[in-house]
Amino acid sequence: MAFTELLDALGGVGRFQLVYTTLLLLPCSLLACHNFLQNFTAAVPRHHCQGPANHTAAANDSGAWLRAAIPLDRLGTPEPCRRFVEPQWALLSPNTSIQGVATEGCKDGWVYDRSTFPSTITMEWDLVCEARALRDVAQSIYMAGVLVGAAVFGSLADRLGRKAPLVWSYLQLAVSGAATSYFGSFSAYCVFRFLMGMTFSGIILNSLSLVVEWMPTRGRTVAGVLLGYSFTLGQLILAGVAYLIRPWRWLQFAVSVPFLIFFFYSWWLPESPRWLLLHGKPQPALQSLRKAAALNGRKEEGERLTKEVVSSYIQNEFASVRTSNSVLDLFRTPAIRKVTCCLMVVWFSNSLAYYGLAMDLQKFGLSVYLVQVLFGVIDIPAMLVATTTMIYVGRRATVASFLILAGLMVIANVFVPEGMQTLRTAQAALGKGCLASSFICVYLFTGELYPTEIRQMGMGFASVNARFGGLAAPLVTTLGEFNAILPPVGFGATSILAGLAVCFLAETRNAPLVETIEAMERRVKEGLSKKEAEEKSEEISLQQLGASPLKETI
Repeated sequence: MAFTELLDALGGVGRFQLVYTTLLLLPCSLLACHNFLQNFTAAVPRHHCQGPANHTAAANDSGAWLRAAIPLDRLGTPEPCRRFVEPQWALLSPNTSIQGVATEGCKDGWVYDRSTFPSTITMEWDLVCEARALRDVAQSIYMAGVLVGAAVFGSLADRLGRKAPLVWSYLQLAVSGAATSYFGSFSAYCVFRFLMGMTFSGIILNSLSLVVEWMPTRGRTVAGVLLGYSFTLGQLILAGVAYLIRPWRWLQFAVSVPFLIFFFYSWWLPESPRWLLLHGKPQPALQSLRKAAALNGRKEEGERLTKEVVSSYIQNEFASVRTSNSVLDLFRTPAIRKVTCCLMVVWFSNSLAYYGLAMDLQKFGLSVYLVQVLFGVIDIPAMLVATTTMIYVGRRATVASFLILAGLMVIANVFVPEGMQTLRTAQAALGKGCLASSFICVYLFTGELYPTEIRQMGMGFASVNARFGGLAAPLVTTLGEFNAILPPVGFGATSILAGLAVCFLAETRNAPLVETIEAMERRVKEGLSKKEAEEKSEEISLQQLGASPLKETI
């Protein structure tokens, strides 16, 4: 018997599953805030060189001094990184221009426009002009933390269970997030952002696995998509909180402290019974199942359960499980190897395009708060469509279609004139919505493709490839300095490539979760044997049809 039949007998998608899923998705909402936090905490306001020390602050801010001391760029706005060696007072006269005047860098610092952002890390540590790359370095360090976290927590979850790494991740994020807002050096900021990035993988991977492994087959799709909606909700929450709390330290603190609450209530969350049974712990699994049955109103069914009854549901599937696993198991057998190679392409490409669009909202030239809301709201209809197609069409067609459509949207932006910023932003938002939907679908799809025996390791390895994509996104963006069309073409082409790679994966809609590698190989072989039998049957039928007229003639 399949384990999902036991969950159906204990209430199916009941009150326990609803409460459990809600408690896991709440932290995922605020997790999105941290992912896109630097859109606000590292925003770059308008700025120009500060005057020499013998100039007063009032003189530095006066329009007359600006016109005399700061050269204008090609758009007629003050240069952010250069000033005249000596003020050119002649420029105060109408219709006066000068050529060949010596300029220098901002030796005395910068003056920032604080009307929108009273403080950011950019202003606090002067991450502009020659130091502007450090702003991207800080984000890359965060993504490096996500990468390391995917490898560490993905492996630990298969060895220690899903719950322990999740509980630790909540605590680590609360502490490192609060420390980020307290310490006053850029190096400390980067260290704590790295630790925060690690927890992203620990939370998202284990939350999804716990939701999927506690859900019967018919509830897995909706549960997985709800994770996507929680991430969308987090982006909208971030826009609202950032609008209300402008100083970057207070904003950082506000989105970090709630994880301390999540840490305390997460002790109530029961461990995955699938993992417990797989690792020879039937008694804790039995207690977790009885707790679920009681909350679902099936207390009597839960009390009748015994270790022998529970084991009977998974005896055949777990009979050949090895006691130790390594990352080599993801490539050991043909079926697993095919899944892993395709998912490597899909996760890397999806992440590359997604973060390339979503991590620098100021480039669209509109209000950063408005663009953040737009990029969040667009996910809602996109995920509604994705949910419908995953349920009625399938995972494979949904993921492939959204990835290819997103790639075409991003490439089409190349042909929109730069002056049409609203259209460019709307088109980019549609592409981002498709990528966000495909990302969530891929999380669910990956969890269903890998067997329970190595599910967390597989998802962790796939997530590592996504983090490489996130790290590569800023590098692709810098290609725009050579040719403006290279970044959108790069992001779009990789998204289309990922969509094509999905076509080589098996469909998992309405299929029970596979528990072991051997069971997965057996399912694939049975599927191939069935297909070969059908092809042979069709060939015989065609031969018989072709022979009948000949016999009649004879």
